[in-house]
Amino acid sequence: MFPSKSSKTKLFIVSTILIVAIICVFFLSLNMGTIKISPIEIIEAFTGKGSTQTFNILYNFRLPRSVIAILIGIGMAIAGAILQGVSRNSLADPGIIGINSGAGFAVILYIFFIQGSVFQVGPLSVYIMPFSALVGALIAAALIYVIAWKDGVTPVRLVLVGIGINAAFGALIIIFQLMMDPRDFTQATIWLSGSIWSASWSYVLALLPWILILVPIAISKFQSINLLQLGDNLAKGLGVSIERERGLLLLIAVGLSGACVSVGGGISFLGLLAPHLARMLVGPKNQRLLPVAALIGALLLLTSDIIAKSLMVGSEIPVGLVLSCLGAPYFIYLLIKE
Repeated sequence: MFPSKSSKTKLFIVSTILIVAIICVFFLSLNMGTIKISPIEIIEAFTGKGSTQTFNILYNFRLPRSVIAILIGIGMAIAGAILQGVSRNSLADPGIIGINSGAGFAVILYIFFIQGSVFQVGPLSVYIMPFSALVGALIAAALIYVIAWKDGVTPVRLVLVGIGINAAFGALIIIFQLMMDPRDFTQATIWLSGSIWSASWSYVLALLPWILILVPIAISKFQSINLLQLGDNLAKGLGVSIERERGLLLLIAVGLSGACVSVGGGISFLGLLAPHLARMLVGPKNQRLLPVAALIGALLLLTSDIIAKSLMVGSEIPVGLVLSCLGAPYFIYLLIKE
């Protein structure tokens, strides 16, 4: 059960490369925008030697956006890895099987019934949204599990039911959007496509506790995920409390995806891509896969955000659309392979 010396060395090398890549892309993301800011100017700004304008641009706009991208990348990657491990299905992803759309629907309801834009309903709204998203994600997860249950939950049935639930919540979201004020409709559409353009330190503070609490718990549960991947009968024979562990892990995945959706919108395929890439790099054991998937998720979302900012001068493509362009072909490949 303990990793070999070679696997530890491989994990260290891969993690170091990913961390260095994240740092490089992080500085590049701070440079990107209408006003270009060089790495030297960035360092000067944060050491008190730069201009006030540069510091304000970095601190109030670009830095929280990059931090949000890292946090969402970590959260969605861990949620996807948990879902794939618990369901024993390599196609499982919060955005594909309907958990993200359930969370998004709950946030849309919250915006709709308080009769105001999500950006104009007071400072507490940003902290309330993760809890409303969590409720929606829990409802979606419960529906998927109940409908897919038939003497157990098979991987194929789980994905097919999840796709159906995703479509149903998507239709409900459109219905409520059509009843919104035109300005709220536009903002909600961009947000649901997966956008972190309006990120601020309030959003960072709203998301950070969920990541700091749930991610370490998820990584500490690597042994349970490893055993659940062996099948229920074998896991039960090895002393695992199947329903309790599966329920706890699903609750962690739902909490992470709900909190991330409340801040970044409907970012799909990140929870699919990151665990698969991690599995290719360090193998299927979750004590190595989970932390590497978290790093890959952060790197993927940071990189996608840079692409989204640079594709169109003067306007931005939602980062979720960039990830969808990357993830959809891979999902189709996996679907055919499965």
